[in-house]
Amino acid sequence: MKLNTFNSLKSRNYRLYFIGQATSLIGTWMQKTAVSWVVYTITQSKVMLGISVFATLFPTAVFSLLGGAVADRYNRYKVLLITQILAMLQAVLLTLSLVFFDKSAVWIIIGLSLILGIINGFDSPARQSLIRELVVNKADLSNALALNSSMVNLSKLVGPTLAGFILERFGNQVCFGINAASFSIVIGCLMIMKLKAYQPVIKKDKNLIFEFKEAFLNISQNKTISSVIIFTGLIGFFVLPFTTLTPVFAQDIFLGNATTLGYIDGSIGLGAFTGAIYLASLSAGTDLRKTLLFNTFIFGVGLIVFSYLNALIPALIFLCIGAFGMMSVRTVSNTIIQLNVEEALRGRVISLFLMTLTATIPLGSLIVSYCSTHYGAQRTVRIEGIIAVIISLLYLRYLKKERIKEEELNTLKNTTNPAAV
Repeated sequence: MKLNTFNSLKSRNYRLYFIGQATSLIGTWMQKTAVSWVVYTITQSKVMLGISVFATLFPTAVFSLLGGAVADRYNRYKVLLITQILAMLQAVLLTLSLVFFDKSAVWIIIGLSLILGIINGFDSPARQSLIRELVVNKADLSNALALNSSMVNLSKLVGPTLAGFILERFGNQVCFGINAASFSIVIGCLMIMKLKAYQPVIKKDKNLIFEFKEAFLNISQNKTISSVIIFTGLIGFFVLPFTTLTPVFAQDIFLGNATTLGYIDGSIGLGAFTGAIYLASLSAGTDLRKTLLFNTFIFGVGLIVFSYLNALIPALIFLCIGAFGMMSVRTVSNTIIQLNVEEALRGRVISLFLMTLTATIPLGSLIVSYCSTHYGAQRTVRIEGIIAVIISLLYLRYLKKERIKEEELNTLKNTTNPAAV
């Protein structure tokens, strides 16, 4: 039997991209875990945790549309190289802020997180768009995208686990320093790539506002896409921000340390990685809307059970189960939109989907932080799980109504056009 799992790695440029990004993403997740731990350890404030998440993610949402336009109008390779260099400089400054300011570094960390969010707004569209150019055989493109998704989720498992170990034994500065050093590998891999000479596409003078109005109109007229984006926005605002509270669970609920936080974030990564592998194994023709519905229900139930547990090991098991379902919100939603969007509108519709996801999570993290301060972290996560279950049931009701409408429409067509029967 021929194994096709790693076909895209035969392309030298994609292989270099994969090696560089895999290393850098592990460092990125180490930094993310360390930022949350440092902010909560210094301030003991759940609100400050929410602000730190907001500072990183919300600028990405704001600048992602502009980043998509830049990726379409300029050399994506150079845009990615520039953003990676800027991200490395941000990581170096973050490391130095801990070295020289230590306990008073919280607002510096938040300010630098804000800068990283802006950088990511330009980095993500360029990175996603460049993958097509790195694969020699275009038939391997879907394999490259699947490997990229698996790499991202594996880094969510490895990065936080390493961060917990390093935070506990070597300190904050070492954790941030390793992330800064990891960028040298991805930058080096980018610089030794051999790409075709960049050929700028001559574009007519277009009004970006008009272009995105066109995309909004298309979304509003396509019920499949609009329902998925609304679904994603609700889950992104009410449920996905539960990850903001992982340092609270590590320190206050499980009475642990940075290593405990690494276990918690690592469990989320393991569940997400397993979910990504499961989704990649689905056969063609699978009803992805039902998959989205079922996995979101699992996500909610996992969070509800997790919120009741005070013993670490059982809690990690159910958190991992919840994270398995969580993967659908990002991956299946994106796939449904990709399969239903018009080619001419693909970039704009996808960027609006990503903006919805990256805007609702940081806004929701502020609400989650406020609620956990007044009602407790466990009760807040429990409510998030219940909301996920309710949203999945409402989506089930919506799908049933749409199916009835389709059946009625088909019956009407057959009645008015007997020859078609």
